Amino acid sequence: MLLLGCIKEVSDYELVISLPNGLSGFVPVTQISDAYSKMLSKQVAQGELLEDLNSLSDMYSPGTLVRCIVTSVEKSADGRRSIKLSIDPKKVNKGLNASALASGMLLSGFVSSVEDHGYLIDIGVSGTHAFLPRQKAQNYIKAVKRGPDLKIGQNLNCVIVEVKNEGRVVRLSVDRSEVAASLATERQNWTLSNLLPGLVVKARVQKVAPLGIKVSFLSSFTGIVDFMHLDPEKSMNYSPDQVMKACILSIHPTSKVVRLTLRQAFLHPGGSPNQLSNDRMGAVVEESTVKAFYKQFGAVFELDDGTLAFARLKHLSKTRKSFKPGAFKTGCKHKCRIIDYSLMDEMCIVSLKYQIIEARFLQYQDIHTGDVVQGKVFALKPIGMQVKVTDGIKGLVPSMHLADVILKQPEKKYNIGDEVRCRVLECNPAGRKLILTLKKSLIQSKLPVLSNYEDAKPGLITHGFVVCAREFGCIVKFYNDVKGLVPKNELSSEPISCPDKVFHEGQVVKVMILKCEPEQERLLLSFRLSSKTALEDKKERTPKKKQEVKYQIGEMVDVKVLKKKDNGLEVSVLEDEGNVIASIPTVHLSDFVANCKLLWHCLQEGDVLPRVMCLSDKGERIILSRKSAVISAVQEEQVVRSFSEIQPGMLLTGYVRNVMPFGVFVEFPFGVTGLAPKVSMSDKFVTDTKDHFVVGRTVVAKVMSIDEEKQRVLLNLKVSECSSGDSAAESFALLNQYFKEVKEIRNLLRRRGEPSMAQGLCELVPGKELQLVMQDVKEDGSALFSGSCVTGLTVTATRYHLGDKNIVPGDKTKALVLHVDALTSKVYVSLREELLKRRAKQVCVHGSQRTPSTLPSCST
Repeated sequence: MLLLGCIKEVSDYELVISLPNGLSGFVPVTQISDAYSKMLSKQVAQGELLEDLNSLSDMYSPGTLVRCIVTSVEKSADGRRSIKLSIDPKKVNKGLNASALASGMLLSGFVSSVEDHGYLIDIGVSGTHAFLPRQKAQNYIKAVKRGPDLKIGQNLNCVIVEVKNEGRVVRLSVDRSEVAASLATERQNWTLSNLLPGLVVKARVQKVAPLGIKVSFLSSFTGIVDFMHLDPEKSMNYSPDQVMKACILSIHPTSKVVRLTLRQAFLHPGGSPNQLSNDRMGAVVEESTVKAFYKQFGAVFELDDGTLAFARLKHLSKTRKSFKPGAFKTGCKHKCRIIDYSLMDEMCIVSLKYQIIEARFLQYQDIHTGDVVQGKVFALKPIGMQVKVTDGIKGLVPSMHLADVILKQPEKKYNIGDEVRCRVLECNPAGRKLILTLKKSLIQSKLPVLSNYEDAKPGLITHGFVVCAREFGCIVKFYNDVKGLVPKNELSSEPISCPDKVFHEGQVVKVMILKCEPEQERLLLSFRLSSKTALEDKKERTPKKKQEVKYQIGEMVDVKVLKKKDNGLEVSVLEDEGNVIASIPTVHLSDFVANCKLLWHCLQEGDVLPRVMCLSDKGERIILSRKSAVISAVQEEQVVRSFSEIQPGMLLTGYVRNVMPFGVFVEFPFGVTGLAPKVSMSDKFVTDTKDHFVVGRTVVAKVMSIDEEKQRVLLNLKVSECSSGDSAAESFALLNQYFKEVKEIRNLLRRRGEPSMAQGLCELVPGKELQLVMQDVKEDGSALFSGSCVTGLTVTATRYHLGDKNIVPGDKTKALVLHVDALTSKVYVSLREELLKRRAKQVCVHGSQRTPSTLPSCST
């Protein structure tokens, strides 16, 4: 089928063509002309760019009319039809032969060669040599402003000026005035087999019908002008025998039906249809007026600015069942949204569907880098997964971005039709390119999106992903292909000799910008999330004057609190009459992270802390620790004092020094450190290391391997690997230590807090039974309670701990204390029968309440 089309978009590999009646098709780069295809093949064979090979964007621009032939109609994976076209003159003009050529004919041609006196033009007619003299091309070259010469592969509207040797030689003109004035006539001997779209003819009206008019032209031809291609200014004011100009739009090869247009923009060859202003695309029109309704096709509307728009039948209502023809009588008003613009019909395409009017995204221009979008999986390919965001917007999730980890068999995780939540890594509306990620760490990130080098200010912390790990460091990529280098000395606060063994391709990382050179598109990054570079940090750690230290690592001292700081306590050593100042970091107040915060909150200046261990004498001040497990390990000589003492298989007690995306650094007494990689951190699968460990947490680690040359220790923190044998005894010892500290905190609260509040918190120990009244039920299913014993406190039970009880606000009930959060004055309770019965049984067996610290419910 031959069609007249208008170039809508130009990309590197195809032309998107607007076709009549709101259709679209595309011309692949290989379907331009023979000469252009040969140059493409030559470039591929040589493997280097050819100077005289121009890109499609150099030769074509939106708004240009072209003759096309349909080569295939394919059905895509999502069920939509894709029309493949060609503008190759050998296919478009295949109905012509040399003997049929005549002066005044308007044909499509392509520049095949540039000569001294003009250009050889390929018009697709076998045995004919077409030549365009330079003087007949100068006005055109000046008007299009694409350089001093025509380019090989450039499409031209040519008028035959002279025919010689029975059509074997023809001379052409592309002069704009000559082309615009061309008119197909009977003496040019056009036949139905060689008739071309784009020809302007004189047509006579034969019949006027509701859906258009029937016309005759070139003596023996008849054609149809449908309602979308009548002159809008004349509407249906046509009468039989009326003569006017018309332009051929399409010729069907089998039915021989010829369609024409009476729109003014097409009545002068070489012209260009009117285009829609960019700011109108996607606009919602509150009131559009029905101009005409066609029950088999759709409705024509007049928008608020007077322009006409068309809505296909399927876009007039949500479903066919909900469609009401009576709502589309002439003059009725509707709310609609402009979803497209048909250049060939010079009409907006609109939709009245609520879901489209309210849609967040309608075209690629609506999507911005960093946006989180919903989509449906519609194809799985080796390069990644294709996702449909809307009917007109599709994106690609590269294989690296299908999950936080690389998936070897993505088909086991995703199925066609699955709903997925993605984040936009890159969006190029001009090239209709949308790159997405399914990495949860990036989707859920609250940090700023880095999508250009100008925004990369020193000190900015953001998320990226590793694309390369080598001896020199890591290359990290962000959004819109922005990337930077993390040098080896900025990978961690600890030395990393082989970055490729610690970091992997696709790994999501948090980085800080150290330096940016936007003009050179260079970024210097760091995984050390502080404002100090490695050099500055090293200088800062160098003591100006070391304090005289009389205490060895492991020695026990009593201290007095001098001052509370954000990161810990400043204390003086009592044995030295307060002359030695030391520090206890908050994380070293207890083995239990939750108790660390409570103790810091409760302790005040002047308090005395007995039996605190000297942990380090490096720097200007002694560092002390109250971690019982660490103290016990030192006192029982279950420690290593240097790297040379470490052996694989050892179980060592230490504390988390740093949590990185790739693993956890653990420090032991006497300064030895080791790394537990992500895969060795937990018996469960680790997605985010920060969900499993925090800085300061006391841990037992198993030595997996040592590298003496690089002074590196690899550790295992899996509970299944780090038990010394009697795990039950170890657990009860830790539990007992926890409750001893809780008791200490309760005593501090009694002395520090408000009398009534402190007394209430101190009495509410885990395992205690309370009489409560339900006050309210929250949206998440949890409930709030009140009672005389919990005045001023927030008492809550999760949906799970409400059990099977169906109680309503105002009901009285028994509850068991599970946990008391002294910092927030919150009490967590359970109404589950199995816990209450167990509690009652224990009271009955012992004749009185057991010590709360040994109740099973407390460990839960």
